[in-house]
Amino acid sequence: MTKSVLIEKVSDKVSILTRKQTEIVVETVFDSMKEALVKGEKIEIRGFGNFKLKNRRPRKARNPKTGEKVDVPEKRVLHFKAGKGLKEAINSRNP
Repeated sequence: MTKSVLIEKVSDKVSILTRKQTEIVVETVFDSMKEALVKGEKIEIRGFGNFKLKNRRPRKARNPKTGEKVDVPEKRVLHFKAGKGLKEAINSRNP
């Protein structure tokens, strides 16, 4: 699903908002989530899941083309853990 499809679905469900207003709401939600993650905060959406950052240690890797050893620096990676409601919905027999 793309962001434009999500905006369209929300706009169809919430008839009191125009498509442009719905777009602003969706953008605001995504921007707020992005800001929280940049600050290192955890995002918990009950029934859906948790987003948090994890630190990946620096390591040695190998360039597959040349075989040369390469240093990969430490970095933060996004981790998502599905909530109980989402897991149950995904694994139910009737989608």
